[in-house]
Amino acid sequence: TQVLRKSLQRGVLLSTGSFLVYEAHKLISGFAEVHASFKVEDVIEQADYLYGSGETEKLYRLLVQHKNSDDAELLWRLARSSRDLAQLSSTSAEEKKQLTYDSLEYAKKALEKNESNSAAHKWYGICLSDVGDYEGIKTKIGNAIIIKEHFQRAIELNPKDATTIHLIGIWCYSFAEMPWYQRKIAATLFATPPTSTFQEALRYFHMAEEADPNFYSKNLLFLGKTYLKLNNKKMALLWLSKAKEYPAQTEEDKQVQKEALELLNS
Repeated sequence: TQVLRKSLQRGVLLSTGSFLVYEAHKLISGFAEVHASFKVEDVIEQADYLYGSGETEKLYRLLVQHKNSDDAELLWRLARSSRDLAQLSSTSAEEKKQLTYDSLEYAKKALEKNESNSAAHKWYGICLSDVGDYEGIKTKIGNAIIIKEHFQRAIELNPKDATTIHLIGIWCYSFAEMPWYQRKIAATLFATPPTSTFQEALRYFHMAEEADPNFYSKNLLFLGKTYLKLNNKKMALLWLSKAKEYPAQTEEDKQVQKEALELLNS
């Protein structure tokens, strides 16, 4: 309305025919651009509502219609949605594999469209790690440094993103507990193989909790597991109890509760 009012005011002030034609063209073009941008914003708003409501399948159906979009915000959400659908127990093994590879493509496209998008870096790292599950341990280890670099870039762009800080903690934990045969593979792939410690993993899990307290059941679980690795049973008991009591809203939350209970019982 404001665009229309300003354009009409300019048209009244300068009443030459050519100017009015030019202004009309600008007005129509402007409305087209505004409409297009509002459409993207509307889809994103709807997508975020469905994500918050745990409507995994509805969210995927909404976003997959926009798989050819040039908008990084839509594309990284589609990558996340594809991955979430792949994680459901009701998804067949064949569909899970296809969705896993699709999610990587969407995340890659999101990065190509906007290299400064923190979430695109995060989901590219996550999806690249998932694809490694299908391509063998050598590929998974070989991609490890690339994955960590994308997580670190995501944090540079958004230092308050607790999820990405948690993911670097998971990366550190995985390398700290890596079995000897995997270390041998890493030694053949890198001049200086990536390494980490449980102390480093613990630092990231605590940083994630400080950034956003109680944001994720799995962060609570890994705080407990890491303290167990460090033989601090008192702190392990504290965090595993928090993980067990975390309100289960997703299948992952239920798995976390189950693992936390098993560790507490043992």
